[in-house]
Amino acid sequence: MRVLLSALALAALPMPALAALPVGAAAPDFTTMGAKGGKTFQFSLADALKKGPVVLYFFPAAFTSGCTVEAHEFAEASDDFAKAGATLIGVAADPIDKLAKFSVEECRNKFAVAVASPAMISGYDVKLPLLGRSNRTSFVIARTGRIAFAYSAMSPEGHVSGTLAAVRALKAR
Repeated sequence: MRVLLSALALAALPMPALAALPVGAAAPDFTTMGAKGGKTFQFSLADALKKGPVVLYFFPAAFTSGCTVEAHEFAEASDDFAKAGATLIGVAADPIDKLAKFSVEECRNKFAVAVASPAMISGYDVKLPLLGRSNRTSFVIARTGRIAFAYSAMSPEGHVSGTLAAVRALKAR
């Protein structure tokens, strides 16, 4: 009985899911509509990688509780990502007008958010079953276009600290 209770207790702990694309995999290239500070623009992964690593984080939906917490945490750390030479962008399967508002209210004009198309969600293998939206997965993509870090967990905890540590490790190489 004690073993069963221990197993149930362990199963209840929040554990990160396996990341969709493993470290070392080629990151699928994409171009999509983004917004920062309420202003829309076209975002290209290939163009961003010319400047340095890219932190690409998928989140399920703008203005939901976990996604708002995560956006606030990324906004607070945005200067640290910039100092480490990384481009930070969040993506969700929301319309661009909703994301433009989210970029102001929750991202605090600090970083861009963009539309995650079905092809992007599929390419990065981050689809939530039955919903057509992404799960919560954060990637660091090295300038080479390869995944340098991947972390999947529905809780927003760990995404900012993990990606920032990975970006700093890339810079130290």
